[in-house]
Amino acid sequence: MQTTLRPLLAFSMVTALLAAHGPALAERASPDLERLEDQIRARDDRIEDLEAKMNVLVDELTRLREAAAVPEVEGLEPLYGFGPAASKVFHVDRGLSIAGYGEVVYTNFVGDSAAGSTVSNGVLVSDEALDRADALRLVFYFGYKFTDRIIFNSELEFEHGSTGGATITSGSGSVSVEFMTLDFLLTDWANLRMGVLLPPMGFINEIHEPPFFLGVQRPETERRILPTTWREVGVGLWGSLGETVQYRTYLVNGFNARGFSDSGIRGGRQNGNRALAEDFAWVTRVDWFPADGLELGGSIYWGDTGQDQELMGRDLADGDLLIFEGHAQYRRGPLHLRGLFAMTNLADAGELSRALMRATNRPIADKTLGGYIEVGYDVWPLLFDSDMSLMPFVRVEYVDTQFKVPRGFTSNDLRSTWLTTAGVNFKPHPGVVLKLEYRNFDPRRGELPDELGLGMGFAF
Repeated sequence: MQTTLRPLLAFSMVTALLAAHGPALAERASPDLERLEDQIRARDDRIEDLEAKMNVLVDELTRLREAAAVPEVEGLEPLYGFGPAASKVFHVDRGLSIAGYGEVVYTNFVGDSAAGSTVSNGVLVSDEALDRADALRLVFYFGYKFTDRIIFNSELEFEHGSTGGATITSGSGSVSVEFMTLDFLLTDWANLRMGVLLPPMGFINEIHEPPFFLGVQRPETERRILPTTWREVGVGLWGSLGETVQYRTYLVNGFNARGFSDSGIRGGRQNGNRALAEDFAWVTRVDWFPADGLELGGSIYWGDTGQDQELMGRDLADGDLLIFEGHAQYRRGPLHLRGLFAMTNLADAGELSRALMRATNRPIADKTLGGYIEVGYDVWPLLFDSDMSLMPFVRVEYVDTQFKVPRGFTSNDLRSTWLTTAGVNFKPHPGVVLKLEYRNFDPRRGELPDELGLGMGFAF
């Protein structure tokens, strides 16, 4: 009985105590609970504020990354008159783009006399031509996409390894702006381009990245008749007419006739270097793509070259210059076919020759011409199952920078040359190429050395 009463007695005492003191305890606990709830609410507010600031920071970092990062873009293709690597800026969403290319070549001169002649790299050599290794080019493309419709693009080129002179060669290296453009994208059929432009003639002047042409050296027709690489200050339009026709048309400063010689018009390029702009020129190009892999096109250039200069107290002849070329290529699967013909016509060539070549009989020609046919075939897929490429090729070319000379002058027949090039391009990666070629020169009169060439190149 006592055992049963004891728990009941304890319970009654606890109940009595709670009844007596409960209100006081509750009164004291209430402020503590309110302070705790306030602290929890303040903490939640701080967390919410931090989350908002973090979201703002993430958005800003994302914007900066998109504006300044250098994106990786795979499978580049030439666009709008630029080579595949140079077109990279058109593929990014916004901001900075960096691309580039480079090439190193070795030339071994083989047989024949080379006295007083100009070989492929433009260097006058002696009877025993000295072989050469040349860090020919290192190029960087810097582009910036301000908006979807305003795009900056540029090419900065380092040539021949150094800007200092070399011991045995006739020239030194250089650093040059090869092109610098602002594009304003308006419509498919008309877009505005201005700056230092690449005149759109032939294959090589616009697309000259080494993985994308065959051989160690560029074709002589596209160096002597079309003076690749060639850039001038100008403005113009480009666009597409329907699905299969593309065009580019520019107004640029003209040549400077003082640089012309019996080797052609190449020395008259002004290259955006404080160019004389008394005379302007118009150049335009149209390409038609009637079938997959097939391209047919042509271009024309016309303008004066005298630039209102005087020579020995007399006005330099205007030298109205017309250049035109037609080209075709077919690239489908392993097959590569390419052909080009180009010609120049220079008015007042006799007067220019008398003014510029006073004591010599090496005239500036009235007309020059050149052309080539090139065939290549990728045999790698026949041997191995991979993405590599091994393309043997043959190019047959004729170049004549003395095709028609002014009356009273005798042509320099070393400048009239058949050239046969055989070689191979090996591409272990689409952006990397190793090259081997042999070039046989056969001038109309006299002798020029043949060349064995080795090269490596890349584009990214």
